[in-house]
Amino acid sequence: MPSAKRTIERMRSPLEAQPEAADGRDVRNTASARPVLGLWARPPLLWVRLGYLTALNALFSRLYRFIRTHYRLWRFASHHYGPRLDAFAHLHAYLMCAWAKKRVPAYGRFLAEHNHVFRLLALDAFPETSKETYVTRYSFADRARDGKIPVVGTVIDESAGSSGTPYNWVRSAAELHDVHLNTANWVRSTFPSRRLFAINAFSMGAWATGTNMGIALSKVAIVKSTGPDLEKIIDTIMRFGGDYDYLIAAYPPFLKHVVDELDARGFDWSTNVYGVVGGEGMTEAMRDHLERRLVKVRSGYGASDIQIGIAGETDLSVWVRKLLLARPDVREALLGVGEERIPMVFQYNPLENYIEINDRGDAVVTLNNSSVLSPKLRYNVGDEGITLPRRDVLERLTALGVLETRRPLPQGWSAPFLFLYGRRDGTISYMGANIYPIDVEYGLYRDEELASAIESFCLELDESPALESRPVVHVQPRKGARMDRQSSAERLRRGLVDYLASRSRDFAESLKEDPSAGEIHLLLHEHATGPFADTGAKIKNVYIVRRT
Repeated sequence: MPSAKRTIERMRSPLEAQPEAADGRDVRNTASARPVLGLWARPPLLWVRLGYLTALNALFSRLYRFIRTHYRLWRFASHHYGPRLDAFAHLHAYLMCAWAKKRVPAYGRFLAEHNHVFRLLALDAFPETSKETYVTRYSFADRARDGKIPVVGTVIDESAGSSGTPYNWVRSAAELHDVHLNTANWVRSTFPSRRLFAINAFSMGAWATGTNMGIALSKVAIVKSTGPDLEKIIDTIMRFGGDYDYLIAAYPPFLKHVVDELDARGFDWSTNVYGVVGGEGMTEAMRDHLERRLVKVRSGYGASDIQIGIAGETDLSVWVRKLLLARPDVREALLGVGEERIPMVFQYNPLENYIEINDRGDAVVTLNNSSVLSPKLRYNVGDEGITLPRRDVLERLTALGVLETRRPLPQGWSAPFLFLYGRRDGTISYMGANIYPIDVEYGLYRDEELASAIESFCLELDESPALESRPVVHVQPRKGARMDRQSSAERLRRGLVDYLASRSRDFAESLKEDPSAGEIHLLLHEHATGPFADTGAKIKNVYIVRRT
């Protein structure tokens, strides 16, 4: 057990970097007055506290690691999660926060600055953390266990920067091993092929998804990490032929690009090809387009701030999402009155990723794993969502007459559901309505003939010389795609307006009050021109254009 001095005092590491150099911003640690130490905060009772907190966290974390190391146990556990385990998951999240208060220098100071008052087993007594309130205010080493970053085995990931300035995230070898095992188990259960050949088309380098996905896939499949190189991917599939089932891992727009290009080249789709996507949301219109050719497409949820593999789609969660899209009564029963957005729907394991929803509707995540080098403790990543136990979801669907007693449910876990809307600020507000990129995607892909010619799109709110603001949808065709600019743009625009009017009550009301609200501009650009001219180096699509 570390000494009290080593535990409480700030520790320095040869790898400790200045936040200004790492995250591109001026960051200063905020000093606070030294708190008055109570009886349990002084030796020898402090050592007793540290001892039992460390022992309990280690015990729980090793139990989870044993389960995820044995696939049959992991699969059994995923199908036998029950309500009684919710209390256990809550307890572990509380223990993680209580343990980090004494073992993580930055977290101890953070709690002192926020006047944390100890309440036994009260997880909500610990304030939320976020990039703004926690990450940018403390150094890398101070946010690590015991204030130290091990030299051997530590890996630094960089976020993609889609939310602004890229950030760096420090991870231990043990936590990455756990992430890889969980991801591999989900892939194995979702795509049960004994001859799986995975093509990792996520961007490689310092970004978390590509490198970690490649390692995770290698535990259950042959892997070739091509990155987002279309020619290499097609060449790989052509060379290895029909001896394998292929799994292409990519961001949704790039996977669509691969499928459309294989179509254009006359690929023989009798070969089984699957898709696994992540990094951004995907509409059912996109899934339907991809599954014209692919056997199955499933998405995983993760965040560079936290880790990949926080939650994953199952056949059951996809079935529930399609019901949300098709039936307003299901949306009202599961999401609430007046909710017209269609969230991504995942299932997750609270024993490992404990998710709370705060008063603003944001997902707050605690990683229940003592191997995490920089513990994520009630961390608000900025994603809006809802959680519901599986039992509640099925009871509400039964009340609506959706479930047929004689027909088995699609394959899924017994774990809770996460209904995820995505980043709260990923919208354009127009005429009292919020326009979301995911709704625009649905509207654009309604026209199947034109959908295959679209590579990407982005939105902006443009102010005219008359000071009237109108949404502008910029569309980039695939390279070499033939689209009549005027007629295609009008078809896409009409389809988009019709879809928004059918899905958004606020938008439909605006159209009734003022028909000019439907004057959404849609611009078709030549490939890699206009707002798409400098997007080649980006690994994710940017959906909102902010003009300065």
